[in-house]
Amino acid sequence: MAVTLADIEAARERLRGIIVSTPIIDDARLSKEIGARATLKAESLQKAGSFKIRGAYNKISQLSDEEKKRGVIAASAGNHAQGVALAAQMLGVKATIICPEFAPLTKIIATRGYGAEVILNGSILDESIAYSRELAAEHGYTMVHAFDDEKIIAGQGTMGIEILDAEPTTTTIIVPIGGGGMMSGIATAAKSINPKIRMIGVQAENSSWVKPSFEAGRPVDATFTPTIADGIAVKKPGEITLPILREYVDEIVEVSDDEIAPVSFLRHRTIVS
Repeated sequence: MAVTLADIEAARERLRGIIVSTPIIDDARLSKEIGARATLKAESLQKAGSFKIRGAYNKISQLSDEEKKRGVIAASAGNHAQGVALAAQMLGVKATIICPEFAPLTKIIATRGYGAEVILNGSILDESIAYSRELAAEHGYTMVHAFDDEKIIAGQGTMGIEILDAEPTTTTIIVPIGGGGMMSGIATAAKSINPKIRMIGVQAENSSWVKPSFEAGRPVDATFTPTIADGIAVKKPGEITLPILREYVDEIVEVSDDEIAPVSFLRHRTIVS
């Protein structure tokens, strides 16, 4: 495969002292409901508020001096933007972030707070990505893709090692899927360490490309409609992530906006991260 356990272990060393090894928290109520111990990996406590800095730092730190001098660019509606901005700031690299026009103001302000230049362009994320590629070609920026990049995947995969270091008897890991970078990394790490672990991916049914792609045996774009889960609303399969998901993921579950919404969370204890 494109990413190996050795790549993820190297990323872990690269990130040592840079990121937070986030805690794993017991969920007593959910454990009672399902009749088994359930825990949450608290990446909301990570620097910049999500797991995205793991992959971003792993990617940017490996650029050549010349590439760092030219700067990096990324397209994101929020979390990846902040992860790239903070990683670039740590490494003294200029970052330009293209956000779609619907990006939350709080995330735009936070991204600028990490020193990045933020440009609003595109009514959907795909348009923002296209514009970021234009600017990358024009200015020589290095593209830091949100998920379809081996170094990004390896960085996100460090969570898999952390989970099994803390909870070696883990039998099932459930991961939300947008573009598949986080699941690709965690699944590669977990299945390489223990092939018996069951990997379950969760997608919002309004933007689900994984299940139809699995069933067709080839990349199938999602029939995209608006969803409350804007952070994982990705229309197209990743060229790198899709083969990894097909290799390591055991099951894909699609959930509706009603199931994802806060009222449903309180009623059903549905977990989405």
